[in-house]
Amino acid sequence: MLRPKLFSLLSCAVASALVLGACAPAATPEAARPTDAPALPALSGEIAVDGSSTVYPITEAAAEEFGKEQKAVKVTVGIAGTGGGFKKFCAGEIDIADASRAIKDTEQELCAQAGIEYEAFQVGLDGLTVVINPQNDFATCLTTEQLKLIWDTDSPVKSWKEVDPSFPDQPLTLYGPGTDSGTFDFFTEVINGKAKQSRSDFTASEDDNVLVQGVSGDVNALGYFGLAYYIENQDKLKAVQIDGGQGCVQPSFETVNQGKYTPLSRPLFIYVKKASLQRPEVLAFVKFYLTHAAALVDEVGYVAVPQEIYDTAITALKTYGN
Repeated sequence: MLRPKLFSLLSCAVASALVLGACAPAATPEAARPTDAPALPALSGEIAVDGSSTVYPITEAAAEEFGKEQKAVKVTVGIAGTGGGFKKFCAGEIDIADASRAIKDTEQELCAQAGIEYEAFQVGLDGLTVVINPQNDFATCLTTEQLKLIWDTDSPVKSWKEVDPSFPDQPLTLYGPGTDSGTFDFFTEVINGKAKQSRSDFTASEDDNVLVQGVSGDVNALGYFGLAYYIENQDKLKAVQIDGGQGCVQPSFETVNQGKYTPLSRPLFIYVKKASLQRPEVLAFVKFYLTHAAALVDEVGYVAVPQEIYDTAITALKTYGN
């Protein structure tokens, strides 16, 4: 995937109650690796990752950079959606699950039944972005109540005029993540009041690039996905400002980082099997991922968490070896 080169974060406030502390300025992956740092021992093997399409660009970037140092290690990254990833993870099919939400109780039970123990690491923050076609010049800001009216179960809304009487009487076509997506779970929970509570008559895909193509090619469209996909395709799309009760706010690095973009900001995770961390190639990859996460997250279009969060995670990995 093409990854945009993006500017470093300037703000230090964080949009999630899960993380506290001061932000460290993001660096490029190359700058994060000192030239005098000892080379990693040569490793080999295969690492299977699957799950969130939102976290995919971060993990894919980590895999690409890691592969430059460890050419004999093959890291395969899929996009089955957060729920799909956890199904594979708890079935023992993959080593790492990308997740745009925390693991559910039912998924924890599946893992426990299968004897799968894991470590969870937060790798960044995202601002879930509602998008429209660039030719749409009226739906520049939507309230959370309007989003609920559009997306809730059995919604009768078929036209833009039904969303707001000042909007034109044009058909409304919807694009969104599939039901296995953590983005779908998160959006439906914070907008409609319950995870997976949603109308079903929309074009769904676990691949956010399909949604980008759909909205960019349909003047009457509205969709939603992670901030990175909007940043990468902002020449084809228009982001809708969201009014969560404090006025219209544009999704951006700054508004997510400062806690202003509510309620659509969320944490991003990777879940790693403890058994897999006993393998040197997996341990090395996860340590590499977390060491360079701030730079990678910034590069692909999300928001880094405070450096102390990454440092704590790296310290936790020492349990599994150097």
